[in-house]
Amino acid sequence: MKTHFFRILIVLLLIAEVVPSFACTSAIFSGKVTTDGRPLLWKHRDTGELNNRIQYFPVSSDVKYAFIGLVNSPVESGEVWTGTNSEGFSIMNTASYNLQEKRADMEDQEGVVMYKALALCRTLGDFEKLLDKMKKPLGVEANFGVIDAEGGAAYYEVNNYEWRKVDVNDSKVAPEGYLIYTNHSYTGRINDGSGYERYATATRKIYQNWIQNEGFTPQWIFNNLSRSFYNSVLNYDLCENSAAVSGGWFVDQDFIPRRSSSASIVVKGVKKGEDPLLTVMWTILGYPPCGIAVPMFVAAGENQPAQMIKGNNGNNCQMCNETLSRKSNVFSLKRGNGKNYFHFSRLFNENGDGYMQVIAPLENGNFIATQEFMNEQYKNGKISVSGIENLYKKIEFGESVK
Repeated sequence: MKTHFFRILIVLLLIAEVVPSFACTSAIFSGKVTTDGRPLLWKHRDTGELNNRIQYFPVSSDVKYAFIGLVNSPVESGEVWTGTNSEGFSIMNTASYNLQEKRADMEDQEGVVMYKALALCRTLGDFEKLLDKMKKPLGVEANFGVIDAEGGAAYYEVNNYEWRKVDVNDSKVAPEGYLIYTNHSYTGRINDGSGYERYATATRKIYQNWIQNEGFTPQWIFNNLSRSFYNSVLNYDLCENSAAVSGGWFVDQDFIPRRSSSASIVVKGVKKGEDPLLTVMWTILGYPPCGIAVPMFVAAGENQPAQMIKGNNGNNCQMCNETLSRKSNVFSLKRGNGKNYFHFSRLFNENGDGYMQVIAPLENGNFIATQEFMNEQYKNGKISVSGIENLYKKIEFGESVK
């Protein structure tokens, strides 16, 4: 086992990957493959800005539909990196690196596009009209994942001047009922782009669950994708071989969660005909293996959980600060090439006291309480704002995890 481990370590050290500044992993699951027939929109965010929070945007002169979204903490408004609005329109993105021959300085405007989409769009058709209407060049090279309350679910591969729709509901395009995207586009230049290793990991994990016909849930996605330490190139899973990780350290290379991971979000949409406000945006802020999933609702308006929004002493939020503090114990090497290594045993170990292991039962309680609440809401056909307030009294935000 030790010989096998050191061979793997050497291979990882020899792998040279230029990590793009915006590199995410994502998937859309149609209602055909989820446990309750409601679509799921997943984004695992990697970025250079590790401090992010949730912000509520009320109706205003430039916001037709109220929405909640993931924002970079230093930015007051104008950009959103995943979100859902009062009409059940939800959007996220992954950067693509194979749609244009050359990237321009004015690119990386995806956050602006998503802000406008959440503020103005109700359906996929509205989003398509927005893309056509916006001034060109758009300043993007990206894959936008979108679901709406009318059953729409698709990715849009978008560059500065044109877009192409990849429909998750089209059995010819997505025969299994889901699509996975990282940092390349299906219609882009073959073998260019990035994220192929993470794409392979997500494909393997999702297909294994799909073939067993067990259905997909937000909890499954967080546990099996956002916190997966499987390396598709080496066919090696740290969680299954934790005892072989010498000294508890490993190289941070080609896992879905990485040093640059800042959040993971799963939007659970609604069935066609349901109240769009029944949409739930499950959110982990900070490094996902050290964070805890919390349900978020547009219907809560300005009364979003205090731990998830801008704090009283600056733009950062409590949840992200606490998660990043735990993360600092995992990525504790600072000098030399130390940033390329992480202390895996502080996340998962044979003693059962790693962060992921301690967080698991707390987070499971969040899912149980929320499912009980949502079952009643689905039955009533309408979200209860007072019910959301009562739910948050039961939710665990992870303050006790040190």
